[in-house]
Amino acid sequence: MIGAVRRLLRQPSARRFALLLLLLAAFAAVLPVLTRPEVTQLPRLADSLGPYAPVAAVFGGALLLVALVPRTFVTLASGAAFGPVEGAAYALGAALLAAAIGFAVGRGLGREFVAERVRGRLARLDGWFARQSVLGVVTVRLLPIAGFGLVSYGYGTTGARVLPFLVGSVVASVPTAFGYAAIGAAVTSPGPVNWYAAAPAALGLVASVVLAYRWWRAERRRRTEAAR
Repeated sequence: MIGAVRRLLRQPSARRFALLLLLLAAFAAVLPVLTRPEVTQLPRLADSLGPYAPVAAVFGGALLLVALVPRTFVTLASGAAFGPVEGAAYALGAALLAAAIGFAVGRGLGREFVAERVRGRLARLDGWFARQSVLGVVTVRLLPIAGFGLVSYGYGTTGARVLPFLVGSVVASVPTAFGYAAIGAAVTSPGPVNWYAAAPAALGLVASVVLAYRWWRAERRRRTEAAR
C-alpha cells in the first residue's frame, strides 16, 4: 500500500492533487479556531478604511470564501458594515472573485489528475460538467451539497467551462446576498426592515427557481432524445 502511494506521488499530477487536498485540509482545520469580529464593530472598521473599504470588502471577503468560510457569514458581515444594498453588491463581488480563484486553483492542481483517471460513470459525469450551461451551475449552486468555496475548487477539477461557471455562481448568489445583507444591516442599524432593499432577494430567488426548472426540463428532454 505504501509502495503504491509512493509510486503514485512520483507523478506530477498526483503531487499537485495531493497539494490541493492538503490545502483544503488546512483550511478545514483552521476554520473552527478563527476569531470572528464583533458585528457591531464592522461599520467603524469600514469607516476607518475610508475609500479603500469597498476594495477591502471584496478582496477580504473573497479570501475568506477561498479559505472555506461560509458565504452566509461573509454576506452578513458585508451588510452590517455597508448596509443592505452596498453590502450585497460587495458580497457578490467577493463571491465572483472567490469563484474565479477557487476554480483556477482546482483547475491548476486537480484537473489533470482527475482527467487521467475518470472512467465509466465518472467519465459521463465529467462530460456532464463540461456541457453545463449557466442554468446547470445555478442548479448545483442551489443544492445544499457543500460550501461555496469547496464547490468552486471541485468545479475546477472537472471539465466545466469557466464563463458559465462564473456567471452561474453569481446568479445563484443573488437571492441570499441581498437577504443576508439586509439582515446584517438590521443588526447594526436596528429599525424597520427596508423591504425595498430586500426585494432583490425575492426576485433573485424566483429567477433562480425558474432557471433551475428550465435547466431540468432541458436535461429531461435531452435524455429522452438520447434514449430514442
